[in-house]
Amino acid sequence: QVQLVESGGGLVQAGGSLRLSCAASGRAFSNIAMGWFRQAPGKEREFVAGIYWSGGSTLYSGSMKGRFTMSRDNAKNTVYLQMNSLEPEDTALYYCAARRGVVLTTMVAYDYWGQGTPVTVSS
Repeated sequence: QVQLVESGGGLVQAGGSLRLSCAASGRAFSNIAMGWFRQAPGKEREFVAGIYWSGGSTLYSGSMKGRFTMSRDNAKNTVYLQMNSLEPEDTALYYCAARRGVVLTTMVAYDYWGQGTPVTVSS
């Protein structure tokens, strides 16, 4: 079992930045991939970014690449999502997820989910 707890969401003006955190606990992370997803009101949950825990390789959704950066802190078992140049369209509930194996972009591939942290970007 893996437990995930997100934090760092909030209200920010367009053009601003936020850093989301996801603290993971419960098992060894040698073959774990972590992902960030988001779900805006009335829309489907979509992949934002992912990281393979062991090697640190990352994958980004095309629309977020260049603005968002995902990283990890092995000592703290925590992953981060640094979000810059935020736009009102980035407003959503952001979820952290985990799965065994490599990063995949489909939500059904992930076994463990956090409760989400809300991000609101005002214009």
